[in-house]
Amino acid sequence: MRRRDAADLASMLASRAEAVCRTYLPNGRKEGNYWRVGDATGVPGQSLHVRLRGPTSGKGAAGKWVDEATGEFGDLLDIIRLSQGLTEFRTVLTEASRFLNLPDPMPAITPGRRRAGDPTDRAKAFASRLFTSSRALKGSIAEIYLNSRGIVWQSDFEALRFHPRCFHSSSEGGKPVIWPGLIASITDLQDELTGVSRTFLRRDGLEKAPVEPKRRSKGNLVGNGTRVGVVADVLAVGEGLETTLSLRAAMPSVPLVSATSANHLSALLFPASVRTLLVIRDNDHAGDAATDALYARGQAAGLDVHLVAPELDDLNSDLVTFGNELTAHVRRQLPQNLVERFVLA
Repeated sequence: MRRRDAADLASMLASRAEAVCRTYLPNGRKEGNYWRVGDATGVPGQSLHVRLRGPTSGKGAAGKWVDEATGEFGDLLDIIRLSQGLTEFRTVLTEASRFLNLPDPMPAITPGRRRAGDPTDRAKAFASRLFTSSRALKGSIAEIYLNSRGIVWQSDFEALRFHPRCFHSSSEGGKPVIWPGLIASITDLQDELTGVSRTFLRRDGLEKAPVEPKRRSKGNLVGNGTRVGVVADVLAVGEGLETTLSLRAAMPSVPLVSATSANHLSALLFPASVRTLLVIRDNDHAGDAATDALYARGQAAGLDVHLVAPELDDLNSDLVTFGNELTAHVRRQLPQNLVERFVLA
């Protein structure tokens, strides 16, 4: 058996592109010269399209795919890797060879110039591209949106940006829709970018876009979050971005971290320097469970933990509904030392 590299296997897969799609993306369907599906893991939808026929390389090559919702792209080796949840490059090549009825290539394959890469690395690369290509928040549609939610721009909002063209997989006439987006970087404790969140906005910025989901996050999210301000000994954490930022209306200088969901809030990591943790509660079942779990973790770590609970469903609803009265509501829930240090007079 001659030595085969990844490019050989990708080319052979491309010659059988429709069969590959029917095997690894069974929830999709054929539309003309394309196979359409929700994403490379195979969920139903149509934002990802695979070209079924075309030249073996270059523009319009068979087997190439693009996910218009995320901007990701690749070949059929990537489809096999992502749809099957494979993380080892050599395992991807073995699976591709099995599909092609070829002998096990592992003793003989040389990856050459092409490497599939780890899914986490690809997600981080996507996050980096999106955040780098985004614009400043100040003066943008995203700032208009935050203002509509009672949140005023502050100079330490570096983690927040605006992108005018964010793909969403909901369709109009069979095509993904483009909406403006509030972009938030997601970083770890070393301030390394691990992911990004997109909040899809209406084109006037006054509300979220009329799509579902209204926010999407991508990357390594567990333990990480969107960070505002420099953390010393006090940190405030919350589930949603708008909810967490709303605390700044009452505590303008408190450092914040926003998780991307209730589950991620419960797993959020905090710096070793933190001695006091403020946990912003959402008034729903998931919010209760997440804040209770984080409260217990904080206490087990020896932290001074305080809950900040809303009167309505979340702190942003309080801010929009009650305005400046939010300050008095927050003041009543905190010890005097934190009030004197952070809360508006």
